[in-house]
Amino acid sequence: MESSRLKFIRLRQKQLRPHFYKGLEDAILHGDIEPSSQGQRVILSSSFTGGARYMLQNYQDAMAICRWAGFVESRGLSPEDRPDILTRIFKVKLDRMIKDLRDNKVFGEVKANIDGINSAKLPNKNVDLQYYKAVTNLMMHGPCGSARKSSPCMHNGKCTKHFPKKFVPSTTVDEDGYPIYRRREDGRTTSRSGIELDNRYVVPHNRFLLLKYDAHINVEWCNQSRSIKYLFKYVNKGNDRVTATFSQSVNKEDSGVVDEINMYYDCRYISPCEAAWRIFKFPIHHREPSVERLSFHLPNNQNVIFSNDDPIDAVVNRPTVKESMFLSWFEANKAFSEARELTYAEFPLKFVWKQKLKRWEKRRTSAFSIGRIFFVPPGSGEQYYLRLLFNVIKDSKSYEDLKKINGRDHETFRDACYALGLLDDDKEYVDAIVEAINWGMPSYLRQLVAMLLLSNSMSRPESVWQGT
Repeated sequence: MESSRLKFIRLRQKQLRPHFYKGLEDAILHGDIEPSSQGQRVILSSSFTGGARYMLQNYQDAMAICRWAGFVESRGLSPEDRPDILTRIFKVKLDRMIKDLRDNKVFGEVKANIDGINSAKLPNKNVDLQYYKAVTNLMMHGPCGSARKSSPCMHNGKCTKHFPKKFVPSTTVDEDGYPIYRRREDGRTTSRSGIELDNRYVVPHNRFLLLKYDAHINVEWCNQSRSIKYLFKYVNKGNDRVTATFSQSVNKEDSGVVDEINMYYDCRYISPCEAAWRIFKFPIHHREPSVERLSFHLPNNQNVIFSNDDPIDAVVNRPTVKESMFLSWFEANKAFSEARELTYAEFPLKFVWKQKLKRWEKRRTSAFSIGRIFFVPPGSGEQYYLRLLFNVIKDSKSYEDLKKINGRDHETFRDACYALGLLDDDKEYVDAIVEAINWGMPSYLRQLVAMLLLSNSMSRPESVWQGT
């Protein structure tokens, strides 16, 4: 099934090409009307389930929600023998657990009592035997550390998960906002691989969820966006693969071409459970509330998709070429008085984008979406300054309106940002880094700061550093 989808995308790419509208107009002026000479091959897009762009877009959607919200019976078979049954059971348990958390509110309304929700200790065997068996069978880490240095979690003589933990009399929160769970030295132990394990090896959990679902469910107290980044760290690592080396000859004429489909397809390992999950068409990502991804572009720089056999002049003259999500925002501001009270990012709260009709319409129900504008780095020039403007300006009916500040027209979006006070004291760089902190991984943040330093565009780098 996966191979068939990838094959379809590869064959389809010989026909479809994207290009900027302005680029097509320039091609016509130069007399070049052959479609095969314009645009670039479509690559593995974010609409392909499981691809790198799909994972990245869903991760950024999750971070947008964070910003919006604030902060088997045994029959002699092993689990890998029946991945179809295993997958269905996991899906049933997952749906029920989400319902328990969201609707039944098993954690209640309490916001500060960590010990009332989480536990990181061995229960009393004589008082609650079922709970004791569940913890010892499902929620014990190790043995590792000095007790077993050959454990898979060990690296350079230390456990990568930082077990065993320390004995502490009460739960506290450290200076970085991470909880240090209560682990008392009460003498309770359990044996695993001939080694006695105590409370220092218990993985934090919730008693109700553990007993109900009889599965390893690590429950952690989360109070910052780094917790979400931790979850998506595994997604952004990409799919499981066998060890392989990719190389290209520098002597080949097409050595600069990177085939993203082959990079996704070659050497990819799909486990039986993942294969069954995809065959059953179970969702691999869910978010609530929904997120509307808001695209934007400079004048005449909207993307145009066309086929190899489409004459360029016919493509340019299509009525839909000048109908983009961003341009339709201008039209909605002309048509609806309510729209003029919203910025572009706030628009999905009251309006819904109709993809087939290529227009915004007022919502008829209480449902809403969170708007997420695609991020562009400060080095993007006018595109970056355009993004700064429509984040604060409302009631814009054209690009000219965005460049008109206090009744005065400005030639560039950058000039308009200066007139609006958005670029004073390196404020644009501080805002860019602060926004990237909400969703960017540490490696990306380091690259962003390094790029700003190397470009020598900041007047006071030390102020930017202190402001972020």
